[in-house]
Amino acid sequence: MEYIYSAMLLHSAGKEVSEESVTSVLKSAGIKADDGRVKALVASLKDVNIDEAIEKAAVAPAAAPAAAAPAADAQGGEEKAEEKKQEDSGKSEEEAAEGLGALFG
Repeated sequence: MEYIYSAMLLHSAGKEVSEESVTSVLKSAGIKADDGRVKALVASLKDVNIDEAIEKAAVAPAAAPAAAAPAADAQGGEEKAEEKKQEDSGKSEEEAAEGLGALFG
């Protein structure tokens, strides 16, 4: 993450994101820069519009909580279904099938 942060810092300061500048930022933060990772970062950002990428990333988290809610509901739903299954173990198979029909109906 430090490597990406250094590139974002350089970009926001209006500086060129180069191997030398990323290495310099990392060293200033007390991090020993790995030359291979620095080269990979700079190469991967070569044709990227960083402003556009930041804008797209800012929109994505707004959708993430909405996506996380159904996942949490699904886990809670499974637990509730298991509890209900234990409580309703006396129901007939026909009644159970009707309940399943409502899920897909």
